[in-house]
Amino acid sequence: MTNDHLGAGSIGTVIRPGDSDWESARRFHSGIGEPAAVIRAATVDDVRGALRYASAERLDVMIRCGGHSAWGGVPGGLTLDISALDGVEVDGTRVRVGGGAQWGAVARALTAHGLGISSGDTASVGVGGLTLGGGIGWMVRAWGLAADQLAGAQLVTARGEVVEVSDASHPELMWALRGGGGNFGVVTRFDFEAHALDGVVHAVYGVDGDARPILRALRELMAGAPRELTVTYMDVPPMDPSAPAGATITAVWIGTDEEAARRVLAPLAATPGVSEREFGVQEYPDVLLEAPEFDPEQPMPGFVGGNTLLHALDDDAIERLVAFRDANPASVAFLRSLGGAYGDVSDSVFPARDATWFAMAGAFDVPGMMDDAARAAAVDAWEAIEAKGAGVYGNFSVTTESEFAERMYPPPTMARLAAVKREWDPGNVFCRNHNVKPSPDGHAG
Repeated sequence: MTNDHLGAGSIGTVIRPGDSDWESARRFHSGIGEPAAVIRAATVDDVRGALRYASAERLDVMIRCGGHSAWGGVPGGLTLDISALDGVEVDGTRVRVGGGAQWGAVARALTAHGLGISSGDTASVGVGGLTLGGGIGWMVRAWGLAADQLAGAQLVTARGEVVEVSDASHPELMWALRGGGGNFGVVTRFDFEAHALDGVVHAVYGVDGDARPILRALRELMAGAPRELTVTYMDVPPMDPSAPAGATITAVWIGTDEEAARRVLAPLAATPGVSEREFGVQEYPDVLLEAPEFDPEQPMPGFVGGNTLLHALDDDAIERLVAFRDANPASVAFLRSLGGAYGDVSDSVFPARDATWFAMAGAFDVPGMMDDAARAAAVDAWEAIEAKGAGVYGNFSVTTESEFAERMYPPPTMARLAAVKREWDPGNVFCRNHNVKPSPDGHAG
């Protein structure tokens, strides 16, 4: 383990293969990486120095905070670990969050101030990756995406410049940060506009028997539901360590009015096959899941499936999702309600703002359980579901295919992102992501 310096300024702690801290440095939440080097940055100046180091060594850069991304497993390059930049400062409803912070700690800090920000579902997921990719969370129908609550940012560019970004100072870059991923630099501070939050009503319902009529009832409920309510449906096999086996519907109601939540959810609760398991007021941080860390003795299997943003959860979509789960014993199906504030934003990087549901399904490619025919059938079944959608969500993808960004962003959005990329990262230093390539002349193509 060594502290290196290139010219003036700090660089943080540089860790290379063979150093005493190498094994711990290359391990991240979802796996064990094989980078050329890891730099642990504790200050903004460290980040600037790390980028100078990457330039001198001609290394691509992968930024780590929460470490849930599959990109941590791609060999080579520099892993820039900014998890030490995890401060939370509250000034009224403006919240400044370090780029290395994780959502569970942020939610807990905001609870002390009676505030909340719509985030992801998992306490250990990084603020940076989730926000820059959009961020579909429990308050998506009331407050929109995590990215929609982003009011400003401090960004270190590939050239090591520190830029304060806002709609007033750099409107195109600010637009790109709200869903364009980590393509434009290292965000060392996020400035959010938070919301008053004194707690949530959290409800969990068991789903027994045929899920089809229950999902139709859920669809009807959410068609007229207040924005305070967001729901998910999840059906998982016994092998999934992140949730109990079987099908459940989880609801989160913003605020502590249990009676109001019960009135709205009453039609669902009365649906045959639905049984109440939990219902009560909780602090928002307690709703967030604790995802198990990577276990080298039990690595996660492959995943055959994907996600999509559905304009409507019609009967055909319900049939296909349930049939996918039934046909693949080791599989997962997931739905989350959208609409409300999610659809209020017109000029957005994030696609399909008129979608009303987010859907995901996938079969776990467990050795001995899936042969080539089963994989092909699962691919075909998923592609038929995705064809019904209007876009995909990169934060719910485990692919590291460079072409995947073309599926995430419609052509006009990609063209605009490519122009922003050309201005701020013309050398494509930040390419360990769902990559937007810089256009040669400021226009895509």
